[in-house]
Amino acid sequence: MDLQLVFIMALTFVIHLVGTLAYAFRIAGVRTRQIATAFALFNILVLVSRTANSFQGPFIAKRVETNVLGITTHNLAVDFSLILFAATAATLVGGLLIPTFQRVAGKAIAGFSRNRSVVRLVGRAMTPHGIGTIAASITLPRRASLSALRIGKDLPVGVIALNVFASALWTVGVLAAIYAGTLDPELRLTASTLSSVINGVATILLFVIIDPYLAGLTDDVVKGVDNEARFRRVVVWMVGSRLIGTLLAQLLLLPSAQLIVWVAHAL
Repeated sequence: MDLQLVFIMALTFVIHLVGTLAYAFRIAGVRTRQIATAFALFNILVLVSRTANSFQGPFIAKRVETNVLGITTHNLAVDFSLILFAATAATLVGGLLIPTFQRVAGKAIAGFSRNRSVVRLVGRAMTPHGIGTIAASITLPRRASLSALRIGKDLPVGVIALNVFASALWTVGVLAAIYAGTLDPELRLTASTLSSVINGVATILLFVIIDPYLAGLTDDVVKGVDNEARFRRVVVWMVGSRLIGTLLAQLLLLPSAQLIVWVAHAL
């Protein structure tokens, strides 16, 4: 494993870690009843994730390009499998960190409410007191979180199943478009621009069905229509389904790349 691959895996880890920790901000928003502030602060992490994402694609594309041109002789099938494994590892770590991050997010929301300054909030987090506060927030998931994995009538099984599929497609979309270049090097430039063939389905599922459901559930809990215990139970299942989705992405990489090659020829 060379340094370039390690760097790509690290970027992938950051992207999926931030995506998983989004659920911690939902929980913190419910507990503090400050949903808008919670999501505004989460956008700081989204900025980090998007910055990492903007670097990930070019680095992976260069790795494929140098292999196609014979400059390097990497085993790209193994490389892409390791990159997807980094996504799975990040989702697992993110899930384990949600109890800790939920506490940190709650304190961040309270701190922002007092000062109304993101710069000051970040500055305070970097002080010895801020670092100590973060360290004091570290906690392991409780046994109750594992018991929440029981299947029951209160679970939105259809939404959870769709989240597995959407997470898999979202994880594999860009990678499949780049990997398609190894299947048909002559059309690798066209293929690399066709990630929307895969990501488009994931985007529709995430932003038309899954996110609105979670937003509605969040509002119901804040209004007292639904209870926080069920909300946390759904969140545990959403993290679990996201984890399963990253594993499913391993199986979808080659078929997705072949579909993109077919579309590239059909254009």
